[in-house]
Amino acid sequence: MARMRRKGELASKTCAACGRTFAWRKTWERDWENVKVCSDRCRAALKRKPR
Repeated sequence: MARMRRKGELASKTCAACGRTFAWRKTWERDWENVKVCSDRCRAALKRKPR
């Protein structure tokens, strides 16, 4: 069984929309390489942003 980890020990990334850092979540386990935003709100903001 895997041991518990503190939030500081988890992998983290910087959000493409807001610039904040966010930590790995269990729901992103299979797709962590493709996760670019920290929330649904940031994902919607990227879609609204003009290119």
